Amino acid sequence: MDVAWGLMIRFVLGVEDLVDTRFAVSPLQETVLSLRVLRDPGWYALHLPWRRMVLPRLDGLDLGLLLALVGRRHTLPDFLTPRPTSFAPAFEDEWDVARRAAPEVVRRELTAAYEPDAVPEVLRDAAGGDVGLLGEAVCGVLRRYWQLAIEPFWERMRLVMEADMTYRARQLAVGGARLLFADMHPHLRWRDGVLSVDKVVGEHRVVASGRGLLLIPSVFAHQPAPPVTPDEPPVLAYPSRGVATLWASAPVAESSALDSLLGVAKARILLLLEEPLATSEIARRLDVTPSAVSQQLRVLHDNGLVARARQGRQVLYRRSSLGDQLARRKAPS
Repeated sequence: MDVAWGLMIRFVLGVEDLVDTRFAVSPLQETVLSLRVLRDPGWYALHLPWRRMVLPRLDGLDLGLLLALVGRRHTLPDFLTPRPTSFAPAFEDEWDVARRAAPEVVRRELTAAYEPDAVPEVLRDAAGGDVGLLGEAVCGVLRRYWQLAIEPFWERMRLVMEADMTYRARQLAVGGARLLFADMHPHLRWRDGVLSVDKVVGEHRVVASGRGLLLIPSVFAHQPAPPVTPDEPPVLAYPSRGVATLWASAPVAESSALDSLLGVAKARILLLLEEPLATSEIARRLDVTPSAVSQQLRVLHDNGLVARARQGRQVLYRRSSLGDQLARRKAPS
C-alpha cells in the first residue's frame, strides 16, 4: 500500500464491476497501516492518543523490524495486506495468507515498496540475507504486535468502519458511483468509468475486466491507498469517516432546551446520531454501559426520533428527520 508521491493509478471499471463493488474490513491491513503512525507521528495527529497508549505495551517487541517495513515514501509491501476474501475476515486467516506468501512474491513486493532505495539492512538480516524468506520472520512479530496494539481496540475501530460503509452504501444507492466517490477523498476522481487515484507512488492502469472493485475503509489510512503493484484486482483502502471521534469521549454538552425536553442522557445520544452508530459505540463515546444506552435508544425510537437498521452483525441507529429537527434547534441565549 502507498501514500502520496505525485503519480496516478487508474482503475477502469465496467458496468459489471460497478455491480460487483463490495466492502470489507481488514484487521491485518489496519495492523500494518498503523506502523506508519508509530514511525511518523507528525503525519497522524488524530492517532496520537492511541500511540501514547500502545507504546508502553511494546517493550520487548522487535519494533525496529516492523518499522523498517515502512518505506521512505511510506510505502508498505503488498504481501502484508492481502485482499480480504470475505466481508470481515479474522486476523489469523489474513495473517496466515501473508505468512505463506511465496518467496518470489515477497522479494518482488519488497523491492517495489522501497524503490529506488534498497531493502533495509535490518530486513535482510532478519531473513538471513534472503529477503524472500522474510515473511515468516516478520509475520511472527506482526502477530504479537496485533495482540498488543490493535486487538484491544479492534471492536471500536470496526464499528467506526462499519458506520462508514453504511454511509457509503447509501451514497451509492442514492447517487450511483459519482456520489459514492464524491466525498471519499480529494485525491479520488470518478469520470467516464475510470476511478483515478492521484498523488500516489505508482503509475499504472488496471482494467477490472469483471473482477469488481473492493473498497476497504481504514482507520489508519490518511489518504487512498491502492496496491503498489498492478498485479492485484482493483482494491482500494480509503480513510474512514468518524476517525476524529475514535480515541476521545464525547464532550459534555451545555444545558439546553433539548436537555429539558428529553433529559440529558437522551439529548446527548440524539446529538451523537448524526451518523449511524451501534449501541456499543455510543456507549464508548459517552463512557456509559451499553445497557444504559439501549434503554434510552428504545425510548427515542418509540417516539420516532431515531431510526434503526441492521448492518452485518450490528444494529445501527441514526436520527430520524424529526430527530434532526430537534437536534438542530439552538438553545435560547
